[in-house]
Amino acid sequence: MSAAAEIKCDVVVVGGGAAGLHVALEAAERGARVVLVSRKPLAESSSFWAQGGLAAALAEDDSPDRHAADTLAAGRGLCRTSAVEELTREAPAAVRQLEERGVRFDREADGELALGLEGGHSARRIVHAGGSETGRAITSRLAELVAAESAIEVLEGASATALRSDGERCGGVHTDRGDVAARATVLTTGGGAALWSRTTNPWGAIGAGAVIAHAAGAEVADLDLCQFHPTALALPGSDHDGALITEAVRGEGATLLDAEGKRFTDELAPRDQVSAAILDRMDADGTQEVWLDLRKLDPARFPNVFATCRAAGLDPAREPVPVAPAAHYLIGGIACDLDGRTTLRGLFAVGECACTGLHGANRLASNSLTECFVFGTRAAAAAVAEEDSSPPPQDGGWRFQPPTTATRTAVWRLAGPRRTASELEQLLDDPYPLARMIAASALARRESRGTHRRRDFPLPDPDLDNAHAVIGPDDEVRFDRWI
Repeated sequence: MSAAAEIKCDVVVVGGGAAGLHVALEAAERGARVVLVSRKPLAESSSFWAQGGLAAALAEDDSPDRHAADTLAAGRGLCRTSAVEELTREAPAAVRQLEERGVRFDREADGELALGLEGGHSARRIVHAGGSETGRAITSRLAELVAAESAIEVLEGASATALRSDGERCGGVHTDRGDVAARATVLTTGGGAALWSRTTNPWGAIGAGAVIAHAAGAEVADLDLCQFHPTALALPGSDHDGALITEAVRGEGATLLDAEGKRFTDELAPRDQVSAAILDRMDADGTQEVWLDLRKLDPARFPNVFATCRAAGLDPAREPVPVAPAAHYLIGGIACDLDGRTTLRGLFAVGECACTGLHGANRLASNSLTECFVFGTRAAAAAVAEEDSSPPPQDGGWRFQPPTTATRTAVWRLAGPRRTASELEQLLDDPYPLARMIAASALARRESRGTHRRRDFPLPDPDLDNAHAVIGPDDEVRFDRWI
């Protein structure tokens, strides 16, 4: 496609991970002409590397109500109840649909789905594929289906640089390979946890979708809330520093040990609680890490976890490995409803770039992949039904610029797992818009809740229960309550 070319379609999906592939398939199956814009080849998305599974109440002793109760408890008084109810009710159907699409999940010897246990869950309800290679299994299969679907045109190697927007309506997307005009635009661009220099995420997870959407006139929300995964390899100066050790290993018996080799916390508590316990232990011991003991686990159950450790020069079968929290999942993102509709007409968001309020102030493990499919189905239906046929807005001239290494270092140092007003204020002049909005939201939330820990406000504020920090086009922070 030449730089001047324009493609016209019904729905343009930006992002080639699990959410984007699913939305594209769902929209095409509803009769839409779809263009899927993917910066990387489909087999290299962040979803491809996801170690976690899908949370769904599938066991006889489980139920959607029980799954919802666990999600609400983990969310620390900030979950949007309607989003929780929708996710937990539709999660089993999402798993069944993926199976019908050809995804092969792990099964027990008797043929039943093998259900894992992870932190914050009161029952075994995590569906995996290939042990800790669930992302690979799902995205690989969905990518095959997308490639075979004649109604979907894939633009691999194309980066979205701005939305076609007049501040009131979105009519498609500008890319570095030309424009795509569409009645509906769905952003599935992934998260922003790589904006923190110590991260479990691929380097490209910089919250570009939220920046692009906000620049076009959409509201963003809860950017003060980033989940720090408790167990990322702690190898400062190494290329392996921050490598994720999936929560599933703790569900199967891995334990956390202090500097003296003693267990010090409940490994299966929600992630914010485990991360806080690790940080407190590191302070008490004067160390930069704690130790994760994997010696009781079968390496065949988690092949890529053991391979990751060995590639880093560690032998988890013989001795514990060093871990510490790292930025893992940006809970905040583009504010949207349960159909993915944003505050900018014609624009939808799904997956980690979106903020429905589902995760509250602390994401329950493995709800995020499920979210892609449950809310992706709803967003695809709403996008196909979008009927605006007026000419697309003219080019406003703004184009996305990525963050510098200095910004990533500053965000980790000033808006990391523990924060103060004096540190956050230093980010307010950062050149990257998302860094500024993270700081502004975190300054406004004058409390500690879930993933957001303020040294200067160490307790939760009941007045901020169900209060979501929203930033509109005027860049001012306000608190809204979502039903």
